[in-house]
Amino acid sequence: MTGYQRRAAVITGGAQGIGAAITARLKADGFRTIVLDIAAPEGAPDVFHQVDLSDAQATGAICADIAASEDVSCLVNNVGIVAPAPLEDVALDDFDRLMHVNLRPSLICAQAFLPGMRALGGGRIVMNTSRVTLGKELRTLYSATKGAAQSMARTWALELGPHGITVNCVAPGPIGTDAFWKNNPPDARRTREIIEHVPVRRVGTGDDVANAVSFFCDPKAGFVTGQTLFVCGGVTVG
Repeated sequence: MTGYQRRAAVITGGAQGIGAAITARLKADGFRTIVLDIAAPEGAPDVFHQVDLSDAQATGAICADIAASEDVSCLVNNVGIVAPAPLEDVALDDFDRLMHVNLRPSLICAQAFLPGMRALGGGRIVMNTSRVTLGKELRTLYSATKGAAQSMARTWALELGPHGITVNCVAPGPIGTDAFWKNNPPDARRTREIIEHVPVRRVGTGDDVANAVSFFCDPKAGFVTGQTLFVCGGVTVG
């Protein structure tokens, strides 16, 4: 048992879509929610900092301020962007852009809040990755960043376990965000095919992902670390 408690939770990219659902759920769970995002929040986090998370200096400065003023016991590295392209069309500029948005903030935030988690007697870090780490066409860069996040999580789990800090990943499958429906109109044949290939016969919701994040952030989940939970309706099975 550790001294981990639900105190402040920092959610990167927590303003809209899946991030907003995660923020709302953690707030309902009793966390003081602090959102870092470039977009205005859909919901009502306790604290909102508008920041371009691809800017390492700005992100580091805000995290340092938060660490100095808040008891952060939970970090959800959720921010992510996609740049779909076949291998021959992958742009090197997009390589840097996705690494700087999808991956680097996880390291910056973890380093900023780690001393406080240790002082509090425990903590929770959750990476929102993706089922694309198992393979998906047109996702060279996105899958690279999310696969790297899962690898970092396993390393951190080993290093931080003795301090009562768990590190886990939630890997969503097809989730019905605004971006999903924009790219996959509900009445399109391709969209119907996507849904038909999901064993539970529906796309997921932000709440489905938030439920999994909530589990990993629970004080009772202290014996689960270094794991990846696929929230995918079964598409990763078989």
